[in-house]
Amino acid sequence: MEVILRAEVEKLGHPGDTVKVAPGYARNFLLPRGLAMPATDSNRKIVLQVKESHLRKEAKFASDAQDLAKMMSSVSVTIHQRAGEEDVLFGSVTAQDIANALEKQGYHIERKKVHLDEPIKKLGDYKVTLRLHREVSMELPVHVVAEA
Repeated sequence: MEVILRAEVEKLGHPGDTVKVAPGYARNFLLPRGLAMPATDSNRKIVLQVKESHLRKEAKFASDAQDLAKMMSSVSVTIHQRAGEEDVLFGSVTAQDIANALEKQGYHIERKKVHLDEPIKKLGDYKVTLRLHREVSMELPVHVVAEA
């Protein structure tokens, strides 16, 4: 069954894409949740207009993310944590901790945009990737120091 996506569906496509899916998947998941609509001629015309506006919005988001990355190029984050012997932290530094530290500096970055392979568990200097947009990412220096 062919459907036109109304929202981004992971591993399937972006809004406005026409994709072929199993009838049951479309009937039971995509259509009831409003993620897709049947691929008829009238719906295709409507989606063409929606896709053009989506591309304009996406270009604006990308340029905003690019500007934010330029503004944040000199930003670094210092996080104070209690540490035990051999510089091992009591607990860990997570993406939420980094997002909160950025918030204190005046940058609102969602936790989901901070990418850590695994939580930081030792004192030291780290590079954390911020994915501000699908096409824009940057490296953020994070310094984890012992709490006084």
